[in-house]
Amino acid sequence: MESVDLPWMSHSSADAFLETAERATLGCLILDVRMPGMSGLELLAQLNQDDVDVPVILATAHSDVPLAIQAMKDGAFDFHEKPIDNQNMLESVRKALAHQASKVSERDRMASARKAFEQLTPREHDVYARVVDGAMNKQIAYDLGISQRTVEVHRAKVMDKMSARNLADLIKMHIALRGMQPD
Repeated sequence: MESVDLPWMSHSSADAFLETAERATLGCLILDVRMPGMSGLELLAQLNQDDVDVPVILATAHSDVPLAIQAMKDGAFDFHEKPIDNQNMLESVRKALAHQASKVSERDRMASARKAFEQLTPREHDVYARVVDGAMNKQIAYDLGISQRTVEVHRAKVMDKMSARNLADLIKMHIALRGMQPD
């Protein structure tokens, strides 16, 4: 990790990690399947249970196909057999960090979209709902009892507030926002 300027730290066990880790600053974890005390798979399960969203790369000298399959089902980002090929491990770490950065960016984008959605006026909400359902401006105007020009103004405000570049972008945000709401 040092050879490519990636900061890292080591812990003597899973319990030691859990006692000292600052979860908000995690990048990715490289765990051995067999560690003192809690195994790497058990730590992965604990992180999942605690809703800690961090990529986990597992390594083991005692690999078999069922173990690798279980690790991936449990959410492991990658799985390496020992002896570790340093270049392959670095590539996995880079991919894990890029994946995490992408997820953080998407979460931030969705938080902004949710905040923007909450800032829409009641009339903009009416227009928004009909736009994402595929209604044309003329139909929206008729449904809401307003002029087509007024619909165009509200639609432009919705697009601006939601930072949507186009209708497809707005619909993608709508689907993502709808998916985040409890049933």
